[in-house]
Amino acid sequence: METRRITVLSAGLGVPSSSRLLADQLAAAAEHNLTDAGYQVTVDVVELRDLAVDIANNFVTGYAAPRLADVIAGVEASDGIIAVSPVFSASYSGLFKSFVDVLDPKSLEGKAVVLGATGGTDRHQMVLEYAMRPLFSYLRTRMTATAVFAGPQDWGNTDDGASPLSDRVQRAASEFAALLQGAQPARKPAVAESLPFEQLLAGISGGR
Repeated sequence: METRRITVLSAGLGVPSSSRLLADQLAAAAEHNLTDAGYQVTVDVVELRDLAVDIANNFVTGYAAPRLADVIAGVEASDGIIAVSPVFSASYSGLFKSFVDVLDPKSLEGKAVVLGATGGTDRHQMVLEYAMRPLFSYLRTRMTATAVFAGPQDWGNTDDGASPLSDRVQRAASEFAALLQGAQPARKPAVAESLPFEQLLAGISGGR
């Protein structure tokens, strides 16, 4: 049985956060679709708020702390990415963009991606098309045609005349699962374990 590895990136700041709720719904629906198609699925959920300090330090030092390095390696080794950000100032959050900036720009090339965003009003829903989609297009990913925005009215209310959130989630997840079926671009191998400088120096000296 083939395996598909999905990394979920949630940039929500609250606990709980609507971004995480949307990300979980997308992940569950995608896993269900892929399981029905005969795939084994591994889902890794990353709360970017837990990495905020490590991300900031990476910009200053140029090096990723072990926890951040593990997350980056996991993203690079995944087949697909579910990316969900809250909306700030009519765009994705600074935390979300900062994490993307610490990635190798070529590491997401060819990966399947489904986009999600959350905000306090439906006026923000175009952030998916005018901010997030151009970003992931630049990174040369394969995105689903459907992206999902969730506003306050989407949580527990389906009588506003719009398509219920669950319907939009299912449609996006179905498209995402379709992208993950069949032949996939090669995953980047996981990075080797980092060794202390003294140990690396000893190895070099011993080989001379």
